[in-house]
Amino acid sequence: MFVGVYERQLDERGRVALPTAFRSSIGEQCYLTYGDDGCVRIMSDETFRSEAQEMIDAVKAGTVSRSRQRAFASSVVAAGLDKQGRLVVDQRLRDHAGIAPQEPVVVLGSLDRIEIWEPGRYESEESAGKDEIAGEIGAPR
Repeated sequence: MFVGVYERQLDERGRVALPTAFRSSIGEQCYLTYGDDGCVRIMSDETFRSEAQEMIDAVKAGTVSRSRQRAFASSVVAAGLDKQGRLVVDQRLRDHAGIAPQEPVVVLGSLDRIEIWEPGRYESEESAGKDEIAGEIGAPR
């Protein structure tokens, strides 16, 4: 499980250092893809393989189109951590998330994945999530 929020900065090559707490759980090989709501999603090898197999099975069952499978597969970038715990965020993924080299980013654990966010976008998402939680807390049971 990945939890916590960390402020980081992309370096001039588009690399970001993952928090130490995430490095051992993510493993040597990970996969980056377009994340929900405009972030970059990082999955462990195990999570990626599981989701890829679910996609393959859904295509075979006819519940997901081959077009969607192709779009998913073509959006994924395999990455490895260097000795400093950094990984390169592909230009297409940086564009999707609105992040740029030498700019701050937010790296957070989202239970089964790691997400990289442009700080302003993350602030909006976090605020919306807090509002939902506050609504649930105040709702009668």
